Amino acid sequence: MKTKIISIAALLSLSVISSGILASDKDPYMWLEDVEGEKALKWVKEQNDISLNYLKGQEVYQEVYQNNLAILNDKSRIPYVNERAGYYYNFWQDEHNVKGIYRRTTLEEYQKAQPKWETVLDLDALAKLENENWVYKDIQCHYPKYELCLISLSRGGADATVVREFNMKTKSFVKNGFYLHEAKTRVSWRDENSIFVATDFGENSLTNSGYPSIVKIWQREQPLETAKTVYTSDKSSVLAGAYVTYDNGSKYQLIYDLTSMHTMDLYLLQDGKKIKFDLPNDANIIGINNGKFFVQLKSTWQEFAQAEVIYADINDVGKKNISFTSFVKPSDTRSIEELSFTKSAILVTVLDDVKNKVYRYLPKANGQWQVDQVKFPETGSIAVLNTSPERDDFFVNYSDFLSPSSLYLVNGASLEFTKLKGNKSHFDANKYVAKQKFTTSKDGTQIPYFIVHKKDLKLNGKNPTLLYAYGGFELSMQPFYSAGIGKNWLAKGGVYVLANIRGGGEYGPRWHQAALKKNRHKAFEDFEAVAERLITDKVTEPKHLGIKGGSNGGLLVSAAFTRRPDLYNAVICQVPLLDMQRFNKLLAGASWMGEYGNPDNADEWQYIKTYSPYHNLSKDKQYPQVFFTTSTRDDRVHPGHARKMVAKMKDMGFDVLYFENMEGGHAGAANKEQYAMVNSLEYVYLMNRLH
Repeated sequence: MKTKIISIAALLSLSVISSGILASDKDPYMWLEDVEGEKALKWVKEQNDISLNYLKGQEVYQEVYQNNLAILNDKSRIPYVNERAGYYYNFWQDEHNVKGIYRRTTLEEYQKAQPKWETVLDLDALAKLENENWVYKDIQCHYPKYELCLISLSRGGADATVVREFNMKTKSFVKNGFYLHEAKTRVSWRDENSIFVATDFGENSLTNSGYPSIVKIWQREQPLETAKTVYTSDKSSVLAGAYVTYDNGSKYQLIYDLTSMHTMDLYLLQDGKKIKFDLPNDANIIGINNGKFFVQLKSTWQEFAQAEVIYADINDVGKKNISFTSFVKPSDTRSIEELSFTKSAILVTVLDDVKNKVYRYLPKANGQWQVDQVKFPETGSIAVLNTSPERDDFFVNYSDFLSPSSLYLVNGASLEFTKLKGNKSHFDANKYVAKQKFTTSKDGTQIPYFIVHKKDLKLNGKNPTLLYAYGGFELSMQPFYSAGIGKNWLAKGGVYVLANIRGGGEYGPRWHQAALKKNRHKAFEDFEAVAERLITDKVTEPKHLGIKGGSNGGLLVSAAFTRRPDLYNAVICQVPLLDMQRFNKLLAGASWMGEYGNPDNADEWQYIKTYSPYHNLSKDKQYPQVFFTTSTRDDRVHPGHARKMVAKMKDMGFDVLYFENMEGGHAGAANKEQYAMVNSLEYVYLMNRLH
């Protein structure tokens, strides 16, 4: 069992305005918010045709597309697995299994170069049989047998899913089993014959963010409408749900209410009674291990520091003045990313100046802990995988900018490890170097960034450079290996830069909170500081500098080019938020007010409007050509954001490219062919603009 310590925001990552503008009266592009309206889709297809004809018509397109498709369909890539009841399960897509197959093998087989796999579910065959555009999303299986499972399938990649009960033994859907129609559902097994379900139960069952507000216990063969309600959140909450966790034979039923993007109330359901955890509402409950529940604080509390991980006895929940003990503390450079529980130990993954380290904590008789580092390189990203409270061995995946992912089996006692699998290198990494550097933001804060380039790079300001960042929701951007970047960008003389700006989680909650709401401009200033440093150091100059970001990162790069159009010559803006006056009215937007603020509040709109890209466009400025991408099936960030921005910019006379995938959800693509195509469009665009 493992628990990633990220902000609550990452679980969803991602009228009249008081004293502002009546959007419905003043916005001539509102009709583009009609996602599947005939007029809007006609406009989308026209824009797609223009962009596709132009970009696919470039001589280099086919080469880049074939590169990307070969990388994505590489049969030697690591088939990552999850262990359940002695089987190792993997979801696999390639040119023959476009939608994918869910398959399994044994550990003995998995350790072979060419394991034998048993197909459990063929998504392509299912989609053809049922005439549905199914996209695999998730699977939850009942502990401890893991025989009965709940499979979530999406139409076209949307967040909303259909949930169906599946039997792993018979490899078939259960006749008259649990079935939930398409919705943004949260489900969890309660026991073999009942589940916790939070879904769209009809009128008044959703929050203002469009997520479930009612949690019920649904018994097998019981009509859903008669299921017992155990919790109802306020409409202002983001969502509510429930789940079961196990510890040393004990079973705990937990109900959660995300009261905002960054706050949560948690209850222990015991004998039909809800017992509230007496904690700050911005704390994260990590998990339960050996009768203790572990918590990471997001702010100082009692004698404990911000970001500290503490624990207490689970049997004390509901009592006054619970005694907590410190488990691990952060430092100025180190944040705690993840706790993973094994049979005998706790594995702690930290970020130290944005590079991972993993430590094993073994309990000692005197209440202290023996701490040993798992000796992997300290220059990249380490992910602990396949931990279980029933065994001590675990998997670790390691990669960095120049090292493809390698998967290792770690001996839980000796911490020695054996390589299981490794992705092949798709470009000659020996020609390149990856470095971490720091620059100073406007307020004096040191901002780290990584830069990857050829060893013989000439500092003449002429290098095509792509700068990427995210800067939101406490999500950390870490070193990673990308065959696509290596083959399509670095190998063609490009420079790649990853900026760790505030708003992210690279240094824990303080780094995130530094750019919340009225301080959002700090993230933009950090981004601009990195861009300016690249120019000062003569790595590049504005006509060779491009930027890229998606979702919150799409907001970032659009704020960047509207604030400082002089700094960039290419902008890739993916599935973005752009109309910050209406973001809380569109799809899941209301859930992000904890991050950005509430535009319906006059005081908060005063700072939001200073950076809202849609409202800061000016026909008197000279913007670079921007390439916007989104998806019709994105039911998290409304495609209307990108649509309206493009229409407005075109009417102002600006040259803009736009591509809207007709499926794909918030990821922007639903299968490998679509990913290859969209990525290829982006690289062709960058080559045209920056070389």
